[in-house]
Amino acid sequence: ALAQAYFYEFIYYGPDLLYYLNKYRPLVKEAVSYSVKEDEIKKGVDDLRERKTLFFKNKGPFKLHKIFPKIKVAKDVSINNIKNIFEATNQDITFLDSRNYLEISKKTKAKACITTKKLAQYLPDQCILILTDKVLFEVAKVAKLFYPEADIDYLDKTLKKPINKNYPSVNFGNNVLVGKGVKIGKKSQVGNNTIIESNVFIGKNCIIGSGVHLKNSVLGDNVVIQSGCKIGLKGFGFIPIQNQNFKFPNIGSVQIGSNVEIAANCTIDRGSLDQTVIGDNTYLDNQVHVAHNVKIGKNCMIAGQVGFAGSTKVGNNVSIGGQAGISGHLTIGNNVKIGGGSGVIKDIEDNSVVMGYPAINFKEFIKSWRK
Repeated sequence: ALAQAYFYEFIYYGPDLLYYLNKYRPLVKEAVSYSVKEDEIKKGVDDLRERKTLFFKNKGPFKLHKIFPKIKVAKDVSINNIKNIFEATNQDITFLDSRNYLEISKKTKAKACITTKKLAQYLPDQCILILTDKVLFEVAKVAKLFYPEADIDYLDKTLKKPINKNYPSVNFGNNVLVGKGVKIGKKSQVGNNTIIESNVFIGKNCIIGSGVHLKNSVLGDNVVIQSGCKIGLKGFGFIPIQNQNFKFPNIGSVQIGSNVEIAANCTIDRGSLDQTVIGDNTYLDNQVHVAHNVKIGKNCMIAGQVGFAGSTKVGNNVSIGGQAGISGHLTIGNNVKIGGGSGVIKDIEDNSVVMGYPAINFKEFIKSWRK
């Protein structure tokens, strides 16, 4: 605990306290280490998904030849949904636009896949190929077809003042609005001027602050959301085209585990075709931004003004110092420590300590900093 406390000082204040890490190195080595692997994170996410509700209405199914009239495919091929390559079934369409997902692409069960000529070879023989040079643009158009109301955060017309008999053990402040189908667990509190939109699920013993906006979200038990947070809104996603930007529909949700605390004025975007996940017992400081599809594991500590770009995965027991920036589509391992003000632009292995821009091994950073 002492080692952890000294490292927290380093995380917040940066190089001025670097000597703590060397001074208390023996204690740091003996500190409790979490070795929960990705399959255990996935189990936690799956447990949350059991409570997941439908936030956007699917207009499918559609015949594949109607979706892509210029592609020669059998007219009886029906597509029920669009999903990411991890979750797609033999009734869905998916996409592959990055070499980061080659291993999973070989095992995908998707009926069809939007991809490029170069990546087509990594897909199963039974998968129908939709070849294009503009994969994300085609994905956005298909997502818009299935979910036409997910590209903009439209007004929730079901919002009303909560009826006490529907939430007998929930304590509401003034001017709270609650949408249709909202579930709030026993002994929870909701602060003044907070909006909770349709079908949001909030567990037991939760504290939701004032001026909070929750939509497309599932919260576990004993969660604290401090004032000013915006959770489950649409993220920053569009396809630049001439004289107009095509908005990418975000059809996912935000899944927050139990015993999580989200401090004031944080923003957590819902997933695009996936979920944005905050694991159990993870704490976010003020003004942290979490972009779409980011997955943060259990027992993490994220200091103020940290920013996560989309689709990055963060392991368990990770500590990140204030104002650090994490690029998109990265994997940050378990037990990683990232110093304040760092810029992470590549994957980080388990048990690493890094700092600087670009973030490098802590010992190397110390050497360069002392020069």
